Amino acid sequence: MAVSQNENVTWLTQEAYDRLKEEYEYLSGPGRTDIAKKIEAAREEGDLRENGGYHAAKDEQGKMEARIFHLRQILDSARVGEAPRAEGVVGPGMTVTVRFRGDDEEVTFLLASREESGAPIDVYSPNSPLGAAINGKKVGETATYTMPNGRQSSVEILEAVPYIGN
Repeated sequence: MAVSQNENVTWLTQEAYDRLKEEYEYLSGPGRTDIAKKIEAAREEGDLRENGGYHAAKDEQGKMEARIFHLRQILDSARVGEAPRAEGVVGPGMTVTVRFRGDDEEVTFLLASREESGAPIDVYSPNSPLGAAINGKKVGETATYTMPNGRQSSVEILEAVPYIGN
């Protein structure tokens, strides 16, 4: 069975997967229990309208629940190992060198999940505007994408090689 490059797949190393799974298990278990205790303790202090501890704990709970949701999405779509790669074709797990239109400077980065920490070079997400535009392109091709400020920019793919690591 051939594996297609599905934009909904997050490729992770075993170490990154294990780290994210451990964080998820802590936050969704003991983390939830701890924050519930903080909220209950703050609630017992009285008037909730002027209770800074209560509001801080509720805010912390909201952020934690958002992180739990995000981690669950990553873990549900994760594949451990290396993304299928072909030298000269941009895809997740590739070290990519590009030149922006109108600029002589070359930029090199790893195209991978931002959760893949520890890379000694910049990491660009395949879901970012630039990452999505260059995914699947070959060396020598040009890709155009829309920047966050709404402007269009183009890059030329100079190199795409499998990421070797540190």
